[in-house]
Amino acid sequence: MTCTQNVEQASPIVRDVSSSDVAEVLRIYTPYVLYGLATFEEEPPTIEQMGRRREAIVAAGLPYLVAIRNEQVVGYAYASAYRPRPAYRHSVENSVYVTRAAHRSGVGTALLGALITRCEAGPWRQMVAVIGDSANEGSIALHRKAEFTEVGILRAVGFKHGRWVDTVLMQRALGTGSTPAA
Repeated sequence: MTCTQNVEQASPIVRDVSSSDVAEVLRIYTPYVLYGLATFEEEPPTIEQMGRRREAIVAAGLPYLVAIRNEQVVGYAYASAYRPRPAYRHSVENSVYVTRAAHRSGVGTALLGALITRCEAGPWRQMVAVIGDSANEGSIALHRKAEFTEVGILRAVGFKHGRWVDTVLMQRALGTGSTPAA
């Protein structure tokens, strides 16, 4: 049985990331860094750096999730502060990464749905997706399916793999969104 067949057979289980998952998270992320345009990072982080990133997200009280299928980590997602300035404190940015073998199999949908649910249970009111590459149809479709709307494109703001790359901005309300607090 190939890895692809194995990955496609079961529905994903989404749970909180643990420190023991960091190596698998890095395994998933590294090809995006080296060969893709979804992230503008150009050098893969070390396992120590990835561990510190996870610790910072968790310490901030933000969700960091992994998807498990057939006892393998096949994707991960997390929310981070959208911007560091205090007035942005009610907005988060999401990140979702899935193994190539699990693309279009429901893993991204499960992760993003769980991430939205977790953020809606917290104090956050807006979620922003900053999608690398305006040709990233899979990520754009995933976010549309989760009720994000496109709010803009930043043209040629990144340079990676010898070409200029756009960033697509998408946004969705969380909970009561922009309605006044009661």
